[in-house]
Order: sequence, then structure tokens, then C-alpha cells
Amino acid sequence: MHLMMLVVTVGLAWYLRCSRLELADNWENRWQQTLRAFLLSPLLLFTTTLSILWMGPSGQMVFHWEGWLSYCLAVAVLVVSALGWVRLVWQGQMHLQQVRSLPTNDCCGKTVRVLTMKNAYSAQVGFWQPELVISQGLLDTLDPAHLDAVLIHEQAHAHYKDTFWFLWLGWVRQMTAWLPQTELIWEELLALRELRADRWASQQTDSLLVAEALLLVVKNSLFSPESFGAAFCDATPPSRLVQRIEALLIENETIYPPRMWTGPWTWLWIACLPLLIIPLHG
Repeated sequence: MHLMMLVVTVGLAWYLRCSRLELADNWENRWQQTLRAFLLSPLLLFTTTLSILWMGPSGQMVFHWEGWLSYCLAVAVLVVSALGWVRLVWQGQMHLQQVRSLPTNDCCGKTVRVLTMKNAYSAQVGFWQPELVISQGLLDTLDPAHLDAVLIHEQAHAHYKDTFWFLWLGWVRQMTAWLPQTELIWEELLALRELRADRWASQQTDSLLVAEALLLVVKNSLFSPESFGAAFCDATPPSRLVQRIEALLIENETIYPPRMWTGPWTWLWIACLPLLIIPLHG
């Protein structure tokens, strides 16, 4: 019974990920649709493995070895997931220690860590309270007005705690890389993150400055430091760049909610269904 439950859940998770990702015009709905497509299958698998672990290897089984097989599989999934999380946190902590060894500088009224690198680069590094890192190449490339626009964009990531939330989402991405459309949905999440930061920056300064600064940074970003789960060092693909520039030029003030964790989350009940089997276990 437990093994069949696990097999059915894997099949359902695969089926849910095969569904086409429909992008709504409304900003809040777009966040919700993307997060649902990204998180529902992993959460369903997670609650199923937790249910099997809680029920143990005993119960009504077709074969005597079925209970132990499903139980061991559930334990293996949870252990691998935990090790993956520990690895990501360790990598993030190592990056943060390296960043904190860099010299600080006051740039446009903001304290930044300066990385000795000729290419234009800026990113938030850390967890809940990240460090802002920029390269010497960025300082040499941009004038004060465009540099301030870049720093405001990075400040938006700190405002929305993107380093923290996308570390968790990056962990989910690594653990579910075998599911269909994982990379496609991940790219959409990254695009939404950057679009939101661009919009926040355009509300603090001229949106045209933000767009010009984005083009200059991408043009001079031939190489970025090694990235980890939150993906703040990943290169910007051309499709995402075009989308960001167009969004900045449109300047639609009504489609950007303050947080991505807003809106209805009723779909989480589907992910919790395997937990309802626990009281029925005999």
C-alpha cells in the first residue's frame, strides 16, 4: 500500500509539472501561477514521504517486503534532501565569509563591498541580511547616476528578502531537477524577481536610467563569480533582458504587488492530502 502510494504520488507530481505554464497579465496572478507550478509537485512528494515515515514499515501490505522498501525510500528521499539543504547553506556561508573579507566603500551613500574584477558586477550575497557586492569594473563603467540606479535595484532585492527566499526555492530546484519544466519555471521565477526589483528601482529613480544601467551592466558582464542556490550571480539571458527593458519602458504602476507571497494559497490543500491518510493507517 505504501509503495503504491509513493508511485502514484510520483506519477501525479510528474503529471502536474507537464501542464503548460500559463502566464497571466496580472502581476500577482503571474507570481501565484509560477509558484504553484514550481512548488506543488515537490510539496506533494514531501508530504507523501513524511506520511510514509510517520506510518512506519508496518501496515496492510501486498508483499511482506513492501513496507520496508517504501519506508527506506522515504528515508532516503528525506536524507538526500536534508544533505542538499546543508550543502547549499554551507556554500552560502562560505560565499558570505569571502564577501565579508572584502574592503568596504561608501558608494552613492550606501555601504558596499568592492570586488577586484574588471567586469561589471553587482549582487546581494547572504541570507536574511545580505551584503551588497559590486566590482571595481562596475565603478569604472558607470557614471554616478547609472551606478545609483544599479544600487537601488540591488536594494530592492534586500527589501524583498530575495536572497533568503530564493535560497529555499533554489534548494527545491536542485532536488526536483528530474521533474519536467523545472528549469523553465525556475527561469520564470528569476525573471519575475528581476522585474519586481526593476519596478521598485524605477519608483525610486528614473526608469530610463534603470534601463540604461541594465544594458551597460549586461554589456560588460562577460563573467560572473560562482553562483549558488539563490542564483544572484547567474547571467541574464537575452530573452529576460528584453522583457525587463520592455517592462521598464511601459511603466505600469498597477501590476506590481509588494510581496510575492500574497494572494490565494488554497492549492496548498492538495499538497497536504497525503497527510490525511495517517489517521486511517492501521
